[in-house]
Amino acid sequence: MTTVRPPAVAGSFYPAAAAVLADTVAALLRAAPAPTAAAWPKAVIVPHAGYVYSGAVAARAYAALGPAAGRVARVVLLGPSHFAWFRGLAAPEAEAFRTPLGLVPVDRAALARLAALPQVVFDDGPHAREHALEVQLPFLQSVLGAFALVPLVIGEADDAAVAEVVARLWDGPETVIVASSDLSHYHDEAEARRLDAATAAAIAAFDGARLGGDDACGHKAIAGLLAAARAHGLRIEPLGLATSADAGGPRGQVVGYGAWALYAPATAAAA
Repeated sequence: MTTVRPPAVAGSFYPAAAAVLADTVAALLRAAPAPTAAAWPKAVIVPHAGYVYSGAVAARAYAALGPAAGRVARVVLLGPSHFAWFRGLAAPEAEAFRTPLGLVPVDRAALARLAALPQVVFDDGPHAREHALEVQLPFLQSVLGAFALVPLVIGEADDAAVAEVVARLWDGPETVIVASSDLSHYHDEAEARRLDAATAAAIAAFDGARLGGDDACGHKAIAGLLAAARAHGLRIEPLGLATSADAGGPRGQVVGYGAWALYAPATAAAA
């Protein structure tokens, strides 16, 4: 019997009804700018708040993945643990993740390649309540169609340990890597924008070591991705910065959101 990780935040972070969810994602993607590159990015950095707040920013990254529809076989998805404390990176024992749009199979063969790494643990616990990965799945299902998932929740792990995992799963253009992270949390709007601009500058410089938990909750996912991307000579394209205030939230305590796409060096921007 297939073991399935059920959705934990359907109906709160995004719509629980399949038809409403599909329409919501489609509307967000239609509103996003068209891709500026002929090929799809190797990796993206995306936010993970409720769609009403961060969906428009996330859609910018997923729109860039549009050319990958039907051509990407695997998505490596990394994000922070908001609820469980553990050492390393947690891979699930579950064989699939479910959203209102259907099942996403877990790539057990890819996870087996990580089994010998001491920083990787196999445990469904950190995945059970975690939204950082889950909220990405309806976008990925809508944009890519069928694909296999390599979901990894990051606990106490240093940047080098995360980068080693990313490097082991790098593979070719059939594999896309997604780093899930929001930016600054609960500052006033002006301070949030200042902090997020500094974070964006560090990301543009591939300097993940400058980032900490006050800059981005998924700073380890970002830093690990940036280290591997730098080693592969990727270029980075900023896709947008926003805050929860831009979506109507209070301006006294905002959360920042950003999206970036990372392209292989041979990928040229459209004229």
